[in-house]
Amino acid sequence: MKIKIKATQVGSRLDKAISDASNVSRTQANDLIKADAVYVNGEVKKAKYKVLENDLVSFVIPEPEVLSYEAENIPLDIVYEDDDVAVINKPQGMVVHPSAGHHSGTLVNALMYHMTKLSSINGVIRPGIVHRIDKDTSGLLMVAKNDQAHELLAAQLKDHSSKRRYLAIIHGNLLNDRGVIEAPIGRNPKDRKKQAVIAGGKHALTHFEVLERFGEFTLVNLTLETGRTHQIRVHMAYIGHPVAGDPLYGPKNVLKPNHGQFLHAEILGFKHPTSQEWLEFEIEPPKLFKSTLEKLRVTD
Repeated sequence: MKIKIKATQVGSRLDKAISDASNVSRTQANDLIKADAVYVNGEVKKAKYKVLENDLVSFVIPEPEVLSYEAENIPLDIVYEDDDVAVINKPQGMVVHPSAGHHSGTLVNALMYHMTKLSSINGVIRPGIVHRIDKDTSGLLMVAKNDQAHELLAAQLKDHSSKRRYLAIIHGNLLNDRGVIEAPIGRNPKDRKKQAVIAGGKHALTHFEVLERFGEFTLVNLTLETGRTHQIRVHMAYIGHPVAGDPLYGPKNVLKPNHGQFLHAEILGFKHPTSQEWLEFEIEPPKLFKSTLEKLRVTD
């Protein structure tokens, strides 16, 4: 694509000029510029370059990556399963569903192999997925096996009637034994890979309770009332106590070995979509989490 800069655009940043003169979003324009795929009069320029009248801007928009999935024989820890719902203990390091850069090895790839039925509400890339937990968060996740179950489970998440409790090791000595963090979360305007507490963000509420203190670290229970992206990680960083090992929101390589954040979805409870019986499951954290706790107890 080629764009000739008009007089009305003179002085605009290059990324804004591209966005204003095409169907390319400013974020996409930034990505193209960072990839050195944008030329101004035949030369690579930075996003902050201020365009001049008659500048000739050229770039090629890459073809969108087509996402697909295949069933893969990946071991799954299935905690519970019936005709409507399954509860999975997801290991740390497993991505929930295929996305750019993660075509295989995901929970969805494994679900397709182990289960003959999954809900279709979230399309072919996220069959059965009612809610997600981050790649480096371990623990319990509910899966819908038909559309009716999916709708009823999703409704419980929306009205906060399901139960989701997490276990986390956080930085610092959390002074209050328990409390509530209520702060709106949205995309970080300075880093699109991150979320942040921002004015105008979506309502987010997290309850915390201290279980053990280790001086420089604290073991806490965290209960979600809302389910915003990275909610626990953002809220804990916001109050100055980021989750240990968090590669995005916390200090790096402080608690070793560092294989991602020490965050575990410990308890999951919900009303069964057909029987209406309350189901509640609890799972221990992985070995690394438990061994790290033991080390903290010894050194405290």
